[in-house]
Amino acid sequence: QVQLVESGGELVQAGGSLTLSCTASGRTYNELSFGWFRQAPGKDREFVGCIIWSDSSKFYADSVEGRFTISRDITKKTVYLQMSSLKPEDTAVYYCAADGSGSYYPTEYNYWGQGTQVTVSS
Repeated sequence: QVQLVESGGELVQAGGSLTLSCTASGRTYNELSFGWFRQAPGKDREFVGCIIWSDSSKFYADSVEGRFTISRDITKKTVYLQMSSLKPEDTAVYYCAADGSGSYYPTEYNYWGQGTQVTVSS
């Protein structure tokens, strides 16, 4: 089993920056690929980005490419989502997920955090 806890969501102005954290416990952290997803009210959960455990390769959705960066700190068992140039359309609940082999599809992930709200005001 893997437990994931996200933090860092808050209200921020458009153009601002924010970093979300996802801390894992349980199963060996450095064998897990992690994904970030988001879900806005009335919309499906969508892929934001992922990091592959084996070589730290990272992939991003087109909508966030160049603005968001995923990183990890193995010693802290934490994955980060650094967000910059935020837009009102980035407003959503952001979820961290693990053990999905870097998939773009949320159904491929076995473990999920509780989510953290990010609100970007215009």
